[in-house]
Amino acid sequence: MSVRLAKTAGYCFGVDRAVQLVERAAGEGEVVTLGSIIHNRHVVDKFKAMGVQVIDRPEEAPPQATVVIRAHGVGRAVMQQLAAQGNPIVDATCPYVKRIHRIVEDATARGRKILILGTPHHPEVMAIAGWGQDCTIVENDKELQKILLRMNERDKNRLTLVCQTTSIEEMWNCCTNLIKKECTNAEFFDTICYATENRQREARQLAQACEAMVVIGDGNSANTRHLAQICQEHCGRVVFIEQADELPDELRKADFPIGVTAGASTPAWIIKEVVGNMNDEIKMETAQTEDFEALLEQSLKTINSGDKVTGIVTGIAGTEVYVDLGTKHAGYIPTSELSEDPTVKPADLFKIGDEIEVYVVRVNDAEGTVMLSKKRLDAAKMWDTVEAAYENKDVVEGTIVDINKGGLVASVKGVRVFIPASQTGVPKDGDMSVMLHKTVKMRITEVNRSRRRVVGSIRAVAAEERRAAIEKIWSEIEVGKKYHGTVKSLTSYGAFVDIGGVDGMVHVSELSWRRIKNPAEVVKVGDEIDVFVIALDPEKKKISLGYKTAETNPWNIFLNNYKVGDVVHAKIVKLMTFGAFAEIIDGVDGLIHISQIADRRIGKPEDVLAEGQEVDCQIIGIDAEAKRISLSIRALLTAEPAQTEEEEDVEGEDEVVYSTDAE
Repeated sequence: MSVRLAKTAGYCFGVDRAVQLVERAAGEGEVVTLGSIIHNRHVVDKFKAMGVQVIDRPEEAPPQATVVIRAHGVGRAVMQQLAAQGNPIVDATCPYVKRIHRIVEDATARGRKILILGTPHHPEVMAIAGWGQDCTIVENDKELQKILLRMNERDKNRLTLVCQTTSIEEMWNCCTNLIKKECTNAEFFDTICYATENRQREARQLAQACEAMVVIGDGNSANTRHLAQICQEHCGRVVFIEQADELPDELRKADFPIGVTAGASTPAWIIKEVVGNMNDEIKMETAQTEDFEALLEQSLKTINSGDKVTGIVTGIAGTEVYVDLGTKHAGYIPTSELSEDPTVKPADLFKIGDEIEVYVVRVNDAEGTVMLSKKRLDAAKMWDTVEAAYENKDVVEGTIVDINKGGLVASVKGVRVFIPASQTGVPKDGDMSVMLHKTVKMRITEVNRSRRRVVGSIRAVAAEERRAAIEKIWSEIEVGKKYHGTVKSLTSYGAFVDIGGVDGMVHVSELSWRRIKNPAEVVKVGDEIDVFVIALDPEKKKISLGYKTAETNPWNIFLNNYKVGDVVHAKIVKLMTFGAFAEIIDGVDGLIHISQIADRRIGKPEDVLAEGQEVDCQIIGIDAEAKRISLSIRALLTAEPAQTEEEEDVEGEDEVVYSTDAE
């Protein structure tokens, strides 16, 4: 036969803390506990023998007697009454329960309706309700469903759900899923004690592996009853006992595996007595090789400020994250100690069950809490990273978080790095504010950990990247190759375009098929344009670029879209003695001969037309080789075919230039 003892059997840190506080107070004067300090009559009897009495109501406390608040806690009104009576108070409320009090108090202040998942009239649950004003206690999902059916829409939209620390995880999940389906804007705080959750999980695993289970604890203890319930779901034989003499004879010398677990209110000496009575030759099998006393000692280990510790995330609230450190302390990380980024939310960093490494900021043994910091540990690690980057000349990324007279300040994973103005890459007398909140690459140029001084250079990285880009461009460039570039500057003769670290020039004649006087008519600084290489001089490092292409040639566009006989809507752009030039599309003009302007003879074009006027006309001729187009308004005014013979009699007609900007 073998006995498998659950690693987490016995006192949790909250109960152990409460017991220790009573023992300490008992030696300093008259002491009473408001209700049984824990749900275990053997422990209560032990304290009675030490002179510690149990009272049921605050007014029963003798004058000047120290009142110990039990691990289950009490409501706000009880604390206020005791203070008004003048009784010294020792608050032994479990830190995890205290956390629920804060959540309920905060939610009440925000006008939320509180739902508490737990056993009605249980002292812990009643104490939690005592910190709110609009609280409803529900025991299971079926009861919750009935409550939701009766609830008005306003209450459904302001629900906050917490639970008794000893609640069963499966029931919590059922209730949260139900609320998510029925309600919007609900808040969920998983306040199941992680130690309880571990205890229940181990009990389940043992029950599945053993033929019998022994559950040790007081029958009034809710968490012990839950353990027995879990074991009964997975094992056919479960014995629930309070002490060793209740152990059935058939289990004392059984020839099959037996699992043993105990509630959080069960002292170690009772567990040892039960195990010792089972068989003198029992081979103990625990989750680890340590004996039972060693396991208990491990759970009660101390921690100190400055320690680096590892824990499990057990809860995420709006203002802090709760961490189980496996000790007698309840760990928490305030939001101010999560990250250097003040906008980060706890839920963005963690989820329940995550294992995290943190830095111990402050230990409060009186309250059983320890303040932790992820931000400080991350910063310490990043100092190592920054120093390594300096030694290895690595490039790091940071966010610009501040500006001062001397330059910029960047945050590199929590480490502040000063960047002198000359190393920012911003021109002299330029506006450095444009860099604020930008993520930049830099090289660390100086590190002094003792003075907490780090200096960096953006300019050094930018120069290296530019040199690398230049080498890459010149190794690959060839005539005809296309690039997507950015217009960097304009001159009277062209535009300079950055094609990836190297500037090339687009001559004014290569910017447009039209005649332009200034590059600004086509592009402006900052424009992203597609260009191609026309010519290059590797020795002088000069590149000539083209912007206009055959596809954008207005004459080609015209030939692809128009033919003789088409009617076009054109704009009169110039009047001559022999006719008028009209723009058909941007960059392509056609001539309306004076004989084709009207259905009668006119003296001069301006008798009928004016510059800027828009007219409908018909294409009556296209000379593709000479790039000339003949237009006629008259053809649309009469059914007769357009006559062009008169054009031959016009003096100087051979010198007429059909002004198409496409030439």
